[in-house]
Amino acid sequence: MMKRAYKYRFYPTPGQATELARTFGCVRLVYNKALEERTRVYTLHGRRVSYVETSAALTAWKKTPELSFLGEVSSVPLQQALRHLQAAFVNFFARRAKYPVFKARKKSRASAEYTRSAFRWRDGRLTLAKMDAPLDIVWSRPLPEGAQPSTVTVSKDAAGRWFVSLLVEEAITPLPPAERSVGVDAGITALVTLSTGEKIANPTFERADRRKLARAQRVLARKQKESNNRIKARLRVAKVYTRIADRRRDFLHKVTTRLVRENQVIAVEDLTVRNMVKNRSLAGAIADASWRDLRMMLEYKAAWYGRTLVAVDRWFPSSKLCSACGTMRDKMPLNVREWTCPACGETHDRDVNAARNVLAAGLAES
Repeated sequence: MMKRAYKYRFYPTPGQATELARTFGCVRLVYNKALEERTRVYTLHGRRVSYVETSAALTAWKKTPELSFLGEVSSVPLQQALRHLQAAFVNFFARRAKYPVFKARKKSRASAEYTRSAFRWRDGRLTLAKMDAPLDIVWSRPLPEGAQPSTVTVSKDAAGRWFVSLLVEEAITPLPPAERSVGVDAGITALVTLSTGEKIANPTFERADRRKLARAQRVLARKQKESNNRIKARLRVAKVYTRIADRRRDFLHKVTTRLVRENQVIAVEDLTVRNMVKNRSLAGAIADASWRDLRMMLEYKAAWYGRTLVAVDRWFPSSKLCSACGTMRDKMPLNVREWTCPACGETHDRDVNAARNVLAAGLAES
């Protein structure tokens, strides 16, 4: 049994949209006030504030005239915001993340999380707290039979689309064992090169829509700040971005699902994308390839379906090493795409050779 989230688009009524917008604003306000209070106490007294203390503070805030409106929305999303802040501080003190930052109205993700006490799930219809009608959800795929959501997250993206994510427990059946193994070399021209010699081209979705995006951004730059026309122009820019992101995500899902279905062991390089994007010449191409999402999808799909994903050390010289005889070259500039081994005379495609070396190293580690 695994917890799995199913995300759907829905279309709220005007009343539901207003209620959700108020809830989003209250969630953001509570998070920011709790963060401000915890920061103040830690700075002045060197003491950490617990979740219980912030929860008590929330109750006190609701009783003040200035913040009495917090009592008009469901209390569960507000409590969940405090829990998320607590998790952020736990990760910070464990040195797994940076210090929590405030949520900006125009930049942060508008979302609210509801637990079982704050929604009703009946006959496949979802009704949130403070609402008298179920959400109009577009069921693009069915939920597992008999699934009961434990958590519901409602969000609105920058393009104005509404989404609901249902977290359920599901029994995922592992795939039958596969005889093949594959090494994967991530790239820019070819999104991935496989040890079999196959190259999967990078669709470069951002580059394909670059002209449309640039035009929308120029229109946005000319609009007066805080005007209605600027809001409309910002929405058009956001729609271009979401189209790019949706197409890229769909493509990555198809590639990773195929790799997991066909191979028992998948070997990849342990790339540090955060450092690689500091290269100004390649940052845009690396971001468009979305290597981090590719790796993340391979990880959870391999765990779901009984496959083995092996990450080879990032310093492993996969490109310099001859996959035929093991001879290693001293240098291998990026502009060298094909080379011949001086020891055995084997001619290599740079990326295919790297993928074969990654597979050999991954099989050795696994």
